[in-house]
Amino acid sequence: MKKKRYGWLFLAFVSFSSGIGLNASACQCAGVPLAESALPDGSAGKETTLAEKQTENKQEPQAEPPQDAAPQEPILPDQKAPEKTNEPVTPEKIAETTPKPDEGIDFPKTWPTDVTTPKPASNRTFESTHFSGAENCSTCHNGLQDNKGEDVSIVHSWSASMMALASRDPFWQAKVESELIRHPQLKSVINEKCTRCHAPMANHESKVQKKDIVFSETGGGILDPANPLFHHARAGVSCTLCHQIKPTAEMGTLAGFSGKYQIETFADKVDRKIYGPYMDPFTGPMMNMVSFTPTGSAHISSSKLCGSCHNLKTPYVDSQGKVIPQKPEDEFPEQMIYSEWEHSAYNDKGAQPTSCQNCHMPATQDVKVSTRPPWLDARSKFSKHIFVGANLFMLTMMKSNQQLLGIGASNDHFDFTLHHAKQKLESAAKLEVLENTRQGTSLKIKLRVNNFSGHKLPSGFPSRRVYLHFKVSDAQGKVLFESGKMGAHGLLEGADADFDAQRVEPHHNEITKPDQVQIYEAIMQDTDKKPTYALLRGAAYAKDNRLLPKGFDKNTASSDIKVHGAAAQDADFTGGSDVITYNLSGMPSSGKLKVEANLMYQTLSYRFAKDLFQDRQSKAVMLFMYLYQQAPAYAYPINQLTQEVP
Repeated sequence: MKKKRYGWLFLAFVSFSSGIGLNASACQCAGVPLAESALPDGSAGKETTLAEKQTENKQEPQAEPPQDAAPQEPILPDQKAPEKTNEPVTPEKIAETTPKPDEGIDFPKTWPTDVTTPKPASNRTFESTHFSGAENCSTCHNGLQDNKGEDVSIVHSWSASMMALASRDPFWQAKVESELIRHPQLKSVINEKCTRCHAPMANHESKVQKKDIVFSETGGGILDPANPLFHHARAGVSCTLCHQIKPTAEMGTLAGFSGKYQIETFADKVDRKIYGPYMDPFTGPMMNMVSFTPTGSAHISSSKLCGSCHNLKTPYVDSQGKVIPQKPEDEFPEQMIYSEWEHSAYNDKGAQPTSCQNCHMPATQDVKVSTRPPWLDARSKFSKHIFVGANLFMLTMMKSNQQLLGIGASNDHFDFTLHHAKQKLESAAKLEVLENTRQGTSLKIKLRVNNFSGHKLPSGFPSRRVYLHFKVSDAQGKVLFESGKMGAHGLLEGADADFDAQRVEPHHNEITKPDQVQIYEAIMQDTDKKPTYALLRGAAYAKDNRLLPKGFDKNTASSDIKVHGAAAQDADFTGGSDVITYNLSGMPSSGKLKVEANLMYQTLSYRFAKDLFQDRQSKAVMLFMYLYQQAPAYAYPINQLTQEVP
């Protein structure tokens, strides 16, 4: 529980990924001198926690409120915050008023054997009525090079992507089981909707065969090795799924979102159409070897195709378990990446038209798209099948636990994907200093945060957040001010939600106190307008101040993608950027100061993780909890800057 704050603290509150999430999507305090850090190379550093800081300052712990005390109501955006005062902030005051950490995450001392038992591996050579495993494609579509000699092999590039691992993702599995536990009356909806985009081949074949879709590793569920569709389910989002989605009038509309794509039908197996971007394909080899017919179509290069799964609306229930929305348009906008892009400067008719594929499948030149037949001409444009966003957290976790999770991708595959994911994350945004003013004991630093992504940052599933870690120190290295420091297991010190599930850290235009943290995030609220981290209780967003893409007009945005909370009235929070001012008092009047600002990305917020870990009767939740405890880092750097103040 968060300790009661002193009267001068500003307590304005506003009210909450994979989906797979090609966007920015997992990070930890990494690669920066201020935080516990860890990068894919394994380097790490230790950061002092609040508890340790309190011990160093020899503070007596404050008493917790009595157990029968009335619970505090959440402070939501339309409520007035308590008045702030101008009391100077000194290092001593920082230590004196530091909020007490919550009880933390109670990890088991020992783990059940079934949690640490390796999962069965699957193969990618399966065949079925509609689909074929990726290894069958690799015979001709690996061993490719571009005009620079770079290996652009298709299956190699895809093998350790979040697309390939969509159903192996332990966070996704844990979240699905958690929702099934909390909403058993909606099990058929959960089983269908969650597998439609994470285990799509098993989902489709189950429907064709008129079999129930059951999300389970036992009892004949699609993740049970005894199920004939086990290999389909474990193959994630594979070649013959995406390339068999047919162009329809519904694509790119509500009727085509939320996994409502359509797979081609055929009379003969060899008539199965495999869509590609080239209008003049040589069809014979593929028809003869794998019984698919290559077919050129522009839709395969369209953002509308991606919107089939990356715009997702979900039903929600009230406190009695009653489903409230009766029409698809009234459902909760769980992730609306396509719509965010469509409302930006990057849409097809925008000032800077850039498709999803342009960023997440970057083009190269002069590639023979198949090794057979050897006399094929090179194509002038070829899209690399990299499919990276920002999910370094999950990729690192899965690389470190390949055998336990039954993952067949190699270390080389993971290293390739991690390298490109890190590059993608670090190109997503940039910090710049607009003002650096020091007068007496006052220091004013004005920063602009620029979003270069084609959608909100973070985007996708609402467990993700981007935050600013800001620190001022003197010439001797003594910390004079710090906001956004990461504590144990992903907790952000000073972030209201991390200490109290009924509170939400507000959007800030100005920060004056160390327990004010600028966090760009979407936090859900339920039908009672209380913050929630259970997806099927999410009825609306209490807060959504995620960084907007360039050209995004928040005043004309639809209800599915609108800004929620104080950011809606912040004139400096606009399409492409946000301006935040650190107005600090109580600084030394002389001597150099060092200012460090780090923009960090976190796939899974502390409160979201802690809420999930309540469902310990679930094996999937316990497995993810086991992996989460071992994570080398909980946030990763997007951009950082350092500046000396004379």
